[in-house]
This record gives sequence, C-alpha cells and structure tokens, in this order.
Amino acid sequence: MTIEKQYSLIVIGGGAAGFFAAIQYKEHYGSGKVLILEQSKNVLNKVRISGGGRCNVTNSIWEPKELVKYYPRGEKELLGPFSKFGCGDTMAWFEDRGVPLKIEDDGRVFPTSDSSESIASCLMHQVETYGIKVSANSKVKDFDVDPQGYTVHTESGPITSHMLMIAPGSSPYFWDLLKSKGYNIVNPLPSLFTFNTKDPRLSGLMGLSVPNASVHVKDTALSSNGPLLITHWGMSGPAILKLSAWGARTLSTKDYKCTIVIDWLPEVSEEQIKKMKHNFGAKTVLANPIGSMPLRLWKGLLSVCGNITEGLKWADIKKEVLDELIACIKDSHFNITGKSTFKEEFVTAGGVDLKQINFNTFESKIHKGLYFGGEVIDVDAITGGFNFQAAWTAGYLAGKAMANIESAI
Repeated sequence: MTIEKQYSLIVIGGGAAGFFAAIQYKEHYGSGKVLILEQSKNVLNKVRISGGGRCNVTNSIWEPKELVKYYPRGEKELLGPFSKFGCGDTMAWFEDRGVPLKIEDDGRVFPTSDSSESIASCLMHQVETYGIKVSANSKVKDFDVDPQGYTVHTESGPITSHMLMIAPGSSPYFWDLLKSKGYNIVNPLPSLFTFNTKDPRLSGLMGLSVPNASVHVKDTALSSNGPLLITHWGMSGPAILKLSAWGARTLSTKDYKCTIVIDWLPEVSEEQIKKMKHNFGAKTVLANPIGSMPLRLWKGLLSVCGNITEGLKWADIKKEVLDELIACIKDSHFNITGKSTFKEEFVTAGGVDLKQINFNTFESKIHKGLYFGGEVIDVDAITGGFNFQAAWTAGYLAGKAMANIESAI
C-alpha cells in the first residue's frame, strides 16, 4: 500500500483504542485523511484473542461509580470519561452497526455469535467505509513536534499529520521514546498473572475449581475472593487474578514469591464445621466434604492431617484433630514461587503518568494535538471486559475531541 506524506490524523497502534479513535474522528468530522500504523503484520490482535476467541467486549455495569472500582490504576481518572461513554454506550455502538451482543450471568458482554471476528469485522468495515488507511508491518521509529503538527518517522520515511494518537499497547520501545519527549513513565509491570506453586496437596487436581474462595497475601493488606481454579502450575481464576491486579507492584517487590492464606469455604463458619461431628455422625470424614468443597480437593487438603485416616467417622473425631481440620480448610497456607502469564491476554500496569493526560479528551498536557489510549498509559483493570471498555472510552473521547478541533479550524 502506498502511504501518502500528509494526513489529518495518524494513529500509532492497530488495536481497539486506535481503531475506535480513528473511526470516531471520521464519524464526527467526516473530512480529513486518516492513517493507522501497526508494527505487527496483523491489526486488532487482542480483539481476536480476547475471551478465548469470543471477545469480551465490555461489561454490564452501567453506573460509572461502580465501574471504576474494577480499575486498580485509573479509578479516579476514569470516572468522568465513563460518564460520557460507558458500557451501555459501547453496547449500543456495536449493536447499531449490526453486531448483536449478549450479557452472560457474570455480567460479561460478548457478541451473540461467540466469535471475536464479529467485533473485528465490524471495526474493519467502519474503517473501510470511512476510507481510513491501515498500514501493517509499519514500524514507527520516532516523531517530531512541528509548527503545523507532527512528523512521524517510519522505516519507509517521514509522514506528517495535524494530530497524533498514540495507542501501541504495551510497548517498551514507545515508553522509552515518550520518556525522551518529556513524559514520566510509571515503571511497567505485569498486572494479570497466575500463581505458581508445587504444593503436594494440589497434585493431580488440574482443572478443578471452587466457586468461592477467600485469598490473602500474608504480611500485606492484599486480599480477594471469588472462584479459584487449580492449574498444572498452581492457581488461577478470578480470585487470584484480582490479587495479581491490585497487588502488581507489591508482588513485584517480592519477586512474586510470597505466602498466601486461603479460606476454601468462606461461607461456612468454624462453628458450622464443628457441628459436623454431630450432623454427619456415622459418616466418614474423608468421604463427606463440607458444603461445596469438591471431594478430590477435600481429600487433598486433609492429606496433611495425619490423624484423619480413611475410616475415621465424624462422630469419632477428637477436638485437636477437628481443630487441625478447620485450619486445613479455613487457614490453608501455600508458598507461591513465581507467576505465569494469564493466557495471551496479558495486561500491563504502568505507562504514561496519568497526571500528564487531560482525561476530558485523553490529550497530552505536554503536546497539543497528541492523544493517548490503551495500555500505553498507566490504566489497567481486572478481567471481565474492563480493559476493552477503557480502550473504547479513550478512543471515543479522543476521536471526538480531534474532530471538534478540525471542525473549528
């Protein structure tokens, strides 16, 4: 594809925020030439892999004050933006353009087709409709601020534009480049990750999950609750991922080595467990777990209780053994030895300091006409469509702001 030398808007990054900004610019302004530059060979990669290929578009939390609670970094800054373009606005935008959406029981929003291609195709169709040029395999080497706008230096030569949108995702190269332009870069760290442990109590339990566990990182204020999944490398699931998001910086200082304390049955009190001695009486302890505890996990956790033998009945359990059982279930300690990336949907904490961004428009406070969106800035969220929602909101507000500037010229 031949790239012209002058544009009204250049977007660096072929992801959700960049595409949405380019489309909004054209929707609200109509005129002007727009170019999207993507370093890799494919655009919208994260859109396509999100939700296991289903694309978790957004979430069904309509109230901005509730929505921002899912953002460990950016909670205060995103309140205003979400009031202008929130989850309901995102759903309406895609549905108005022919993409039916559905809300699942946990609040996550997916295309009814259960295919991320529905979202990617919609965005590509809008880009083609508005004549927005997309150039993949286009590495940006640098950019300069000019009296008339910006000069973007690519491997194919310089290109000029009135305005610039920077949304390359988690990009160490761009963070270094922006640092050289006067931006403060908050040290980027992994945000969503799973925990590694080789504890023998979990041996052979890969794929087993509990619907609700309470997890606390010992000697910190970090705690969370929710479904917990046992994997071949350790632990995952919402309870663990929430801990990793809010504890990204704390856990980094510990080199991702710590002790976590798990209550596997937070809905069951110690007193209720003690009553099992009378309620279950003649039944054996190992064959009769409490509440929603899966039998295999129950046996694994109690395997460290040496006095709980195969034939021991609830009625015969002694006080000291019962106390040990309660500790095994309500106060389980696990040594965490490291982390693993959560699938391919990695998220980064860190990036451009939020103090250097005007969140009414996502425009830089240092350079007029330069806008940000996506993971390049220090905003991130837990899983559930929240990271995409931040991208849609940034793209919408930036694109509309840039269109308003052009219209006023």
